[in-house]
Amino acid sequence: MIGFFTNAMERKERIMIYYIGKDNHVTQRIIRVVQIEDTKILAYCYYRKQVRNFKMDNILSWGYVRRSVGA
Repeated sequence: MIGFFTNAMERKERIMIYYIGKDNHVTQRIIRVVQIEDTKILAYCYYRKQVRNFKMDNILSWGYVRRSVGA
């Protein structure tokens, strides 16, 4: 998990996560990792349009955002 986020941070790539919030609702977020700490990730969240903290324990799954290819 850490390796994936470190790689995405170094490449400045957008990634998609499924995250469980304080209210136990699962949300899909597109983020760009800014900093990795022991138990959390500081990232720009495209959904909220601001930098947010995400607890690593609350990240359910993660992956790269697929880029669309134009015709």
